[in-house]
Formats: sequence, structure tokens, C-alpha cells
Amino acid sequence: MKKVASQPAPGTHRFLFVFLFPLLLITVLSHSACASRGAIRAEEYFSIGMAFYELGNYAEAERWLNRARASDRTMVASEYNLGRIAFETGRFEEAAGYFESILRRDPENVMALRAAAYSRISNGDFELAEALYSRVLALIPESADDGFNHALVLYGIEKFEESEEVLNKFPLALEENPSAVLLLARAQKAQGKVEAIDSFSRWLELSPDRSSQGLFEYAQVLEEAGFYARALDFYREALVNHTDTERLTGPTIHFHLARLFMVADPDNPDGLTELETAVAGGFSDIEALEALQRNERVSTAHRDEIRRIMDHL
Repeated sequence: MKKVASQPAPGTHRFLFVFLFPLLLITVLSHSACASRGAIRAEEYFSIGMAFYELGNYAEAERWLNRARASDRTMVASEYNLGRIAFETGRFEEAAGYFESILRRDPENVMALRAAAYSRISNGDFELAEALYSRVLALIPESADDGFNHALVLYGIEKFEESEEVLNKFPLALEENPSAVLLLARAQKAQGKVEAIDSFSRWLELSPDRSSQGLFEYAQVLEEAGFYARALDFYREALVNHTDTERLTGPTIHFHLARLFMVADPDNPDGLTELETAVAGGFSDIEALEALQRNERVSTAHRDEIRRIMDHL
């Protein structure tokens, strides 16, 4: 009877490759050393380093890529991938250093510019990231993704007008990308522009996932413009959509509901109820409470209650 060869179990080939790969390297390198008296081409170092990179063995990958880096032919590719390893292991300053080293020799390397900018964002160096994205857009002004990242960095360093200007250069992206529209709305809100209302409304049309933070900010814009009923609806929706993982807290939303009631409808008892709920939940922003207590549109009775609450904090 003819014997049928058994098939390896699923995943066996990858296991054997991972297990045998170091042994194969030793064999190859030993043979190469005999054949060429230890002279291994930098391209081989690079290939070995990238093989270890694909296996997720970053320590070995760095070792071989650093060897390849000594050669002019593989220096740029090695530094770029060393930067990737540094980034993926959370060493953002080191990653930026590798990418910026490439840029010193090749100032128009778009891949290195993007990678350096993103590393600087991750490291909190927004001013440097902004300068890098400016260089990217000077080279490829049609890139909507880079434009969005540039606008995001500008917003992060509080250059709100410049952030809006960059976003408006990519009208098609603003028609389709809810994140870009939300960023535009926030930049306009930061400048006190009434256009923010339309931008937030557009974001709601585009976004299937209404984040509590976005709804809250929309409510703030509406309240500032005097659209109290609509603001109330969106504060309440923000409260319904709120999760504990967000930086925005439930008590903060309750405080804004309290302020809205006390200013827009001074005789409504819901204002005091919302304020007490906010404070019971941990709201303790004395400056915000004092500003509300000084507001002339707040009734005398509510001012007295706000003072009582502050005295007990």
C-alpha cells in the first residue's frame, strides 16, 4: 500500500522559520566568512536586520541595521528602519533623531519628514512637528492627510486661525472627513466665530459616532450664541453618550446644564438640582462657580445657594 505523507499542522512552517532562522544565519555567515574572509556586504546586514524586524525581534534587528548603517549604500534605509523600531518601542526622541539625521542629508525626503513630524507629535514637541509638516506641504501641497495633521498640530499649539486656514485648503476632505470637520469647528469655536455652529452641524451629519466631547462643545457654541433650547438638547445628549473613559466628566456636563438653566431660565428649579448633582459628583471648580455666582442674570436666590455650596467645598 502506498504511504501518504502527512501534512504539517497549521502554523508549523512559521514556527520552523522562527525557530531555525538564527541557525540558518549562523550557517550562512560562517560560509560567507570562509568564502570571503569575513567580508559581508552591507546589503546582507540590512536584509538580516529587516528579517529580524519582521519577526518582531527588535533588539537583533537594531544590531544588524546598525552594522548596515555604516555603509553609504544602506545608511538611509537603515536609519529609517532604526527610527521605526525606536518609535514602535516608545523611544520617540530617539526615533525623531534618526529621521532628522536623514533630513540633514536629504531635506526633501517626504517619508522622513512625515515620520519625524509624527515622532515629534508623540513626544509632545508640537512646535517642531508644525515646522516639519510645513515642509511636507511645501513639497506635496495636495496631500489632504498631511494637511489635516498640520492643522491638528497648529490647533495643539493654539494657532487657531492658521489651523482653520490650512483646513480650508482641502475642501473635498471637509466634505467627507468628520474628523477634519470637527477640527475646523473647534478651531472656529476657539476664535469665537459663529461659523462654528454650521461646522459642528456638518460634523453631526457626517459622523455615525457622536462623541460626548463633540456634542458638549457644540452645546457650548450654541449657548454662547444664545440658542439655549438647542444647547440644552445637546448637553443632555452629551450626558447620555458620556463614558468613563473620556477626559470630559459627567459632573462637568451637569455644571454646564446648571449654568444654562440659571442664566436662561432663572426661575427654573432644575438649575439648582443640576448644580447639586455636579458638586455631589465631584465638580469643584471654584473659579467657574464664582463666575456663575457673579452673573447678573442669575437670581438672587440661586446666588445665595451657589455661595452656600462654595462655602462647603
